[in-house]
Amino acid sequence: MVIAGVPQDKNAAPRSVARSTLLVLRNHPIFCDLEPEALDQLCRYAKHSTLKRGGAIFSKGDPGNCLFAVISGTVKISISSADGRSAILNLISAGGIFGEMSVLDGQARSADATANTNCEIFAIDRREFLPFMRSQPALAMKFIELLCTRLRWTSDQVEQIILQNLPGRLAGALIRLTEKDKLAPAGRTIAITQQEISEMVGMTRESINKQLRVWAARNWVRLEHGAIVVLDTVPLQALAEAGSENEGI
Repeated sequence: MVIAGVPQDKNAAPRSVARSTLLVLRNHPIFCDLEPEALDQLCRYAKHSTLKRGGAIFSKGDPGNCLFAVISGTVKISISSADGRSAILNLISAGGIFGEMSVLDGQARSADATANTNCEIFAIDRREFLPFMRSQPALAMKFIELLCTRLRWTSDQVEQIILQNLPGRLAGALIRLTEKDKLAPAGRTIAITQQEISEMVGMTRESINKQLRVWAARNWVRLEHGAIVVLDTVPLQALAEAGSENEGI
């Protein structure tokens, strides 16, 4: 199996890779309940790769041949227009999986997947994964739950972009990112740039920067290089729930 733009890691120690793969699968909520024998079988299907930041994993329209999981780093799921504009649909961090929709329905990829940082991933070929999933009914149910979660996430994004003002959109995005990665109250650091979050909420980077600086002055957030630290979720949650009712910043 060859992933577009991804050099195969020929120097990695096989045992170390196998341990990393097993650890990711064992700790993932979708795969954690598999019997040890089934988990070992799934690990044998997994192919390990490393990517540098910006490396292409797949593009919109490509065949959906593989299911992917992130071992380390972050993968960006995005779409782009002919005039160069782009929108980020999701950021998949370590322990997350992606590419499941095309693997399940056999259709072409609906978005681009790119290494947002240097990262490691593993891939499982559809020809091996589908028979495996058919032998594990509980696993199939978990994938249905995952698809529902993805749909709710997308619905929330669409609702915010269409109905909410900038403060509501941005606050909602920050809250959802902390909840998605289950960040602890004392350490809500979101590894995302202002450009990336602007592509998530559909506003310019300048507008995002202006809004974040207002919130930083109020000690709601702290701005770091390549990251946003959420310090106080209560006022952000209030803004997200207020939606278009509050036009101020």
